[in-house]
Amino acid sequence: MGAGRSRERDSGVITSRANSHVKAARALGEAKERKRTGLFVDEGEDALRAGLAAGIAPVEAFVDDDLGSDRIADELAAAGARVLRCSADVMGTLSSLSHASRAVGVLRANDLPPLVAGSPASAVGLLLYGVSDPGNLGTLLRSAQGFGPAHVALAEGSADPLSPRAVRASMGALYTVPVITLGEAPQLPVIALDARGERTLAELAPAAPVAFALGGERTGLPPEVAAAAGEVARIPLAEGAESLNVAIAGALALYELRRSQM
Repeated sequence: MGAGRSRERDSGVITSRANSHVKAARALGEAKERKRTGLFVDEGEDALRAGLAAGIAPVEAFVDDDLGSDRIADELAAAGARVLRCSADVMGTLSSLSHASRAVGVLRANDLPPLVAGSPASAVGLLLYGVSDPGNLGTLLRSAQGFGPAHVALAEGSADPLSPRAVRASMGALYTVPVITLGEAPQLPVIALDARGERTLAELAPAAPVAFALGGERTGLPPEVAAAAGEVARIPLAEGAESLNVAIAGALALYELRRSQM
């Protein structure tokens, strides 16, 4: 029965990397194409299911032509996605992972969650200045989800949250965490995280509403941002340690907020 079922759909399987749908999806790896189309790509069954759980379905989904992929194909189709079956070779072309994903989705940026005034996520934020590494940005989204609800506001020069690496690092958090520009951020009391802070984050015992300002991997937090913040706090490190990765610092800040409110 399985072999017969496979033969029945052979004629509809995409086997060419030159297929127009495949080429269009691959082009979304470029920022200019994402901006032009308003689309982006996510991959992996778990990530796409996270989107479905948040009510966000791909416009189009590429699924490995393997019987083991039937379940995710059915789920995506039921949510309204156009499902395109592909050969393993084509899936390898679409995937950015070392082992090709069995499902790759093309999604609308406009379907992602907005920041709603008065919502719990509007009372806690991460203000990111020059966080240019997309992996760190994606990880910060995961922290905003895991220790949130919280929003993430990006200053100019930050990584594109819809770049393949940032989306992949977010592990589905992109579908529940509002990502906005710094100019759209609500006015909240700001705690700047800086090694020059006289008090530690734990000593401040932060409470919502609050936004934590973090600087980029190389440049750090702009001095004018720290000067304008209501408080400047440091995270104490072991002797001889120079600094923390910005994604870890953001996670610790959100964790300390949650811990202080327990």
